[in-house]
Amino acid sequence: MTDLRDSPLGHATTWAEGYDASLLFPVERAPLREQLGLPAPLPFRGVDVWNCYELSWLDAGGKPEIAIATFEVPADSPRIVESKSVKLYLTALNLVRFASRDDVATTIGRDLAAATGAAVAVGLRLPEAAPVLAELAGEPLDAETLAAIDPAPDPLVLGTADESASEKLFTRLFRSVCPVTGQPDYASVQVSYRGPRIDRARLLRYLVSFRRHPGFHEHCVERIFADVWTRCRPEALAVYARFTRRGGIDINPFRTSGSEPPPANARTWRQ
Repeated sequence: MTDLRDSPLGHATTWAEGYDASLLFPVERAPLREQLGLPAPLPFRGVDVWNCYELSWLDAGGKPEIAIATFEVPADSPRIVESKSVKLYLTALNLVRFASRDDVATTIGRDLAAATGAAVAVGLRLPEAAPVLAELAGEPLDAETLAAIDPAPDPLVLGTADESASEKLFTRLFRSVCPVTGQPDYASVQVSYRGPRIDRARLLRYLVSFRRHPGFHEHCVERIFADVWTRCRPEALAVYARFTRRGGIDINPFRTSGSEPPPANARTWRQ
């Protein structure tokens, strides 16, 4: 298992002034999934959508260029990449000359593929193509009354009714903490399902209980999926989270039992 003590997260760092793919720090997915007792094959598919707002490089003549980079890391990749290492890697491109924007995207995609063990789609959004703002679809849970705020996530809190439903529910109250630094990570989380109707107050109680939970964004979403899938037994389930930025990067994991693509990559108002 990767030793996170070797990552740049939580340590003082300096900025490289030249291209260096070795700055990317991969983290194995398997050990965290084993902690959740996830079976093989996995009960979900999906993608982690990254938006990186602080990308800059030099064109062939030495003039700075900028873009927002979007990465799509498939959920079946054997590894994720620690986010601070991505920031360090991208910052190291600031003084590097590239022949074209396509060369920038190709280089980043190649390096992320090597780090994650899977093909990673990379897109560069130019300033004139501003990101769309939109809230998550569905009905909000945040007006529900909380019976308690539990100290840790407990799937036994979740419950269903005898009737069936097909709905999208979301909360803006989600918070977890970085497993290395203990710093808070905030997100809006959407749960879409078809099957026994999930008790909304109990779902909100479960999601709020992540407030002290140490976990990477991807692992938190997979834990939510696994707990709802096992406890509530829906016929279909998707979990999507839009995390707020840290270091100019937001990470937005999507996991589904079906074959649908993730929702449009639209920023929420907090992003």
